Amino acid sequence: MAPKIEVQGLGKTFSVRGGGTFDALRDISFALPEGDFLVVVGPSGCGKSTLLDLLGGLTRPTSGRVLLDGAEITGPALDRGIVFQQYALLPWRTAQRNVELGLEASGVPRRARAATAREYLQLVGLSGFEDRYPHELSGGMRQRVAIARSLAYDPGVLLMDEPFGALDAQTRESLQQELLRIWERTGKTVVFITHDIDEAVYLGRRVAVMTARPGRIKRVVDIDLPVHDEAADPRSSPEFARHRHEVWSLLRDEVAASRKEAVSVG
Repeated sequence: MAPKIEVQGLGKTFSVRGGGTFDALRDISFALPEGDFLVVVGPSGCGKSTLLDLLGGLTRPTSGRVLLDGAEITGPALDRGIVFQQYALLPWRTAQRNVELGLEASGVPRRARAATAREYLQLVGLSGFEDRYPHELSGGMRQRVAIARSLAYDPGVLLMDEPFGALDAQTRESLQQELLRIWERTGKTVVFITHDIDEAVYLGRRVAVMTARPGRIKRVVDIDLPVHDEAADPRSSPEFARHRHEVWSLLRDEVAASRKEAVSVG
């Protein structure tokens, strides 16, 4: 079976003010089967968000290409949903009307849009909050709306760029559990960016560890944890500790290299 996402020799170079260039990403290749949950972790400045932008079609690669269902990605499209750290909700729209955005772009009739939006707000645990405006919702609830909006038009792939990074610890853990429940129910292919090792190991079925800039894939770690349930938190298991140690061992030298580069540039 062909992969859902295939990245082939991907590179991205940026121009800098005053002349010159720098490589953000270099020669990245990997493939994701449909329904996979890949978490990408790496030191600050290694190009994690740039990689997600390329997967989303928000920017074009300098070299290589990204294929989705065998076709090259050349720009944004509704076959990919994107959730950012900042919620990017329209403040003049209610939760339900925010969720309807992608459906409007798809030409879905108004009554069907409303029904679908309510369905996905229920999926993320926000039944009863359809008529609330973003300023009337907590940070965690706003991020739930953003997730519902990205799922409502039924994209095959969900791209998430540190979506829980601005939340407090309790809300973050709650949404991590919620995201896994949604992923298991919908079967979406997910690429999730984070700098948090615990979050990476808890969420990912595979964790891709990136090198310091220019970002490359150092290794992809397969994660095998006990079944997630309320009775037994896998984060307290020996398997979790083993995977966490493996990811940190791969990441430690890259973090040191990234800090050394930052000092030399400063």
